[in-house]
Amino acid sequence: MKIAVTSANGQLGSSIIKQLIIEVGTKNVIGIARTPKKAEHLGVEVRKGDYNSREDFDQALKGVDKVILLSGMDAPDKRIQQHRNVIEAAKQNGVRKIVYTSIVGDEENTAFSPVVQSNRQTEQDVRESGLQWVIGRNGIYIEPDLEYLDNYIQEGEIRNCAGEGRCAYTSRGELAYAYAQMLLNDKHNGQTYNLVGEPITQEKLAELINQVFDTDLTFNSISFDEYLGERKAALGDFIGTVIAGIYEGIKNGINDVPSDFEKATGRPHQSPLDMITAFSINNNS
Repeated sequence: MKIAVTSANGQLGSSIIKQLIIEVGTKNVIGIARTPKKAEHLGVEVRKGDYNSREDFDQALKGVDKVILLSGMDAPDKRIQQHRNVIEAAKQNGVRKIVYTSIVGDEENTAFSPVVQSNRQTEQDVRESGLQWVIGRNGIYIEPDLEYLDNYIQEGEIRNCAGEGRCAYTSRGELAYAYAQMLLNDKHNGQTYNLVGEPITQEKLAELINQVFDTDLTFNSISFDEYLGERKAALGDFIGTVIAGIYEGIKNGINDVPSDFEKATGRPHQSPLDMITAFSINNNS
């Protein structure tokens, strides 16, 4: 059985490949990357695949039985056709099963909604592909907050527009485990799963970070407009708007959803404290 993973050099793609190697061995896993050289360190066969090129994927998916399609990082109006290039090439090559990494979110009411809308369209395309399929809707990764810790410490606070909203965080490691199970076990076919953990507030997040890293952070809730301006100034209009929209969604309760993680994996999701502790250990070892 040959399994392909798109965006193999990205952080989630790399994590999924590492988990699949544990499950099925190196020789059964293929990484697909726009720049193959960037994924060579994974130790698997790597094929070229640019989401903008249907021709790339016509070649990259030859001999592949199952594929994990990671949602692209381009602007929402470009993603739908990019993902269709993979889906159509999968059908042409006789791929049997496709697993799509989508996202939890609101399709209408936040600055992040255009991204969610594009993901929902790809979900529909996957369901209508005629292939076996499973869809995961990822929660917000906890790692970016922890990778930003030095900035939080410098500022003395976690500052965003989430208010008292609760976010069911996940981690790339937990998602990698879930996607491996969803791909390998056909009992998940035809299912859409919320891949999230226990929902917590930003105040609780600060408390847990303080507990693990011996910091003294507080949470400072500001308005959406103020946060949007800050993020756009720091990250540019597109990414800044996406980040502000994510926290706007948290405030609106969009990321406080029931978890299907145990259905997808057969075990409970790690607690927020366990994820933060694991990050601390992995980054200090």
